Amino acid sequence: MTRATTVRAVLAAAVLLVSVLITLTMSPRLGLDLQGGTRMVLQAKDSDTAKADRESTDRTLEVLRQRIDSLGVAEPTLTRSGEDRIIVELPDVQDPRKAAEVIGRTAQLSFHAVQGQGTPTDEKPGASGTPGSEKSGAGPTLPDEQGRALDLGPARLSGAGVKDATAAFDGQQGAGWTVSLDFHKAAGRDWTRLTGEAACHPVQDDRRRVAIVLDQQIISSPQVSPSVGCNAGLPSGSTQITGSFSADEARELALLIKGGALPLPVEIVEQRTVGPTLGAAAIDASARAALIGAAATALFITVVYRLFGALAAVALAAYGLISYAALVALGVTLTLPGLAGFVLAIGMAVDANVLVFERAREEHTQHPGRSLRSSLTAGFRGAWSAVADSNVTTLIAAGLLFFLGSGPVKGFGVTLAIGVLASMFSALVIARALTEIAAGSRFVSDYRGVNGISGPGRVRTWLTRRDPRLMRSPRRWLLISSALVAVAVLGILVRGVNLGVEFTGGRLVEYSTSRPVDVERARTALAGAGFGDAEVTTAGAGDLSVRTGKLDNDGEHALRAALAEEGGKTTKVRDELIGPSLGDELRRNALIALGIAVLVQLAYLAIRFRWTFAVGSVAALVHDVIILVGAFAWLGRTVDGIFLAALLTVIGYSVNDSVVVFDRVRELWAKARRQPVAEVANRAVLQTVPRTLNTGMGALFILTALAVLGGDSLADFALALLIGICVGTYSSVMTAVPAALVLERSSKAPPPARKRAPGRRSGTGTARRDPLDNGARV
Repeated sequence: MTRATTVRAVLAAAVLLVSVLITLTMSPRLGLDLQGGTRMVLQAKDSDTAKADRESTDRTLEVLRQRIDSLGVAEPTLTRSGEDRIIVELPDVQDPRKAAEVIGRTAQLSFHAVQGQGTPTDEKPGASGTPGSEKSGAGPTLPDEQGRALDLGPARLSGAGVKDATAAFDGQQGAGWTVSLDFHKAAGRDWTRLTGEAACHPVQDDRRRVAIVLDQQIISSPQVSPSVGCNAGLPSGSTQITGSFSADEARELALLIKGGALPLPVEIVEQRTVGPTLGAAAIDASARAALIGAAATALFITVVYRLFGALAAVALAAYGLISYAALVALGVTLTLPGLAGFVLAIGMAVDANVLVFERAREEHTQHPGRSLRSSLTAGFRGAWSAVADSNVTTLIAAGLLFFLGSGPVKGFGVTLAIGVLASMFSALVIARALTEIAAGSRFVSDYRGVNGISGPGRVRTWLTRRDPRLMRSPRRWLLISSALVAVAVLGILVRGVNLGVEFTGGRLVEYSTSRPVDVERARTALAGAGFGDAEVTTAGAGDLSVRTGKLDNDGEHALRAALAEEGGKTTKVRDELIGPSLGDELRRNALIALGIAVLVQLAYLAIRFRWTFAVGSVAALVHDVIILVGAFAWLGRTVDGIFLAALLTVIGYSVNDSVVVFDRVRELWAKARRQPVAEVANRAVLQTVPRTLNTGMGALFILTALAVLGGDSLADFALALLIGICVGTYSSVMTAVPAALVLERSSKAPPPARKRAPGRRSGTGTARRDPLDNGARV
């Protein structure tokens, strides 16, 4: 065993040990659908500057969403109820009272010049000259950190001018925990003027101080440094709030400032515990489906690649353990779609192993005299660029979705990034260590039929014999793709997109029954009455909460009657119209994040490959998105938050698939620069077809199990991914490559430069015939 193999084995063992410890000692944070959580009803109130109407309540909701994200609560549900109420549902909150306190804070931040020391009186708050009072042409009189009353000037700068706020421990200056503020450009100039005016007063004069006020309370009033000259001010555009904060207080203050002030003050009028939106039976069915699908994928890869396939299946199990431990350690909220996507990632994580094994098969076929270890090493080396490029593009998308998105989009970005990194580690470290150890054994060397890479494989053998000319007429494939897109667009226009309650809003009704009703029985009864999309949870002391889409009064009577069959006398205790939980701003941010992710991927692919290849990849991506949405429109299926997660998964899969094909085109074209690009592309497609089919099959086993055995809760999710992966597999070959070929005909760019083969010394080696190169020498 070589030193490199030993290092990989030790590193793999260390990571697996840490993952096992995390799994055994830490509990996962479960979402509302799996565990339930806390539901708060907030009442928005009129303020001096805004009336509690629908528009201002929606703005308040978005500020609350930012605060909740900053609190570290992932996958919350926020909906507007009526004109002036907001329903907030938080999964697995450790301290609901503290969350409620932070959520309900108004957080009006302002910066004031200090006019001098005031004279506090014993009069009631609000009287002239008392703390908190407003004087004509001046600001309030408020107590500072030491309790002394300060007369403040009018607010010179508000919290809206703050670009970022971070909590940090300042041990060098002895200030303890502080909050650092960075201002926007215009606000930074205001801050410079404010501190410059204060610096005109003598040192130790109260008028040399600047008061930072949060919700009519001075939280810090620092003196401007003696080194700052009159009217010069602090030019940095930033400041630091000190005030003997604890770590929690500093973090809470930072997130309040960063999240922004509430447009309206809110009051918590109700707080209760709610049960999971999915019952135990649905969760158990989904878990069984996931296990069966993962086992089928492991069996499939073992049959195709034999011993090395079995070792890759072990690496996939390790991947699952590492990913789960990372999700738990980072406190990511696990929802059922997220877990299903996590299981699907196990099927897609096989891709890196398949790439390596197929390259090793090629190497062994081209160089029959090579040792098994040498072929395997060449396979890892040859697959590296495809693995790196496909995963980098996915990481780019994940990072942008996290930093630019919010709510479920942000959570998806975290899960996607963890999956990609764990996948690369399992394939390039764990699987490589296992297969290299196996390749060095005498048994595997003597009986090469058991290793799985000594032969070309059935698909490659069939393609070699048939030698189809798929890229002879690329425009024909583009016409077929255009026809599929046209059919999808027609479905969107004719049938319309059936948006779920997350996008459109609906109705929330709570009932009290004379007999206790199990949630599963209630769901079954409602589904039998035609309310299959209704979301049922327990609410408080045995009440049932039903959230559904558009529902008229006749529909509500039918819904109540269906519950009465199970629970006896059924009384309605609440009936409210609710807005969408995926509101306009959240959808807009998601689209912006997705658009920027696509553009950045386009730029990356153009730099790493060619602009024609980049445009072809993005064309295939758009093709897949339109067809998936159109298919759901024709089928009348609901487009909701679960569909959004599936759509993002399909986008990542589509780009990944296209990158693998174009990586092979680039490699072969660099070796045969005088050969027509259409012939090179045809050869690249044929060489990557075995990988494409085997990777797709690994994912389809899991998805089929989820669709058939996972129950109604995952049916639409699995269906969307089944359609998306099938369409993505097609488009990566029959849309991306033909589009690039058509663009290449009008491009005058030279073929890619030939690079020296990795690990091959100049002047050594013999050219071998590629079984799919149609006579060309490489």
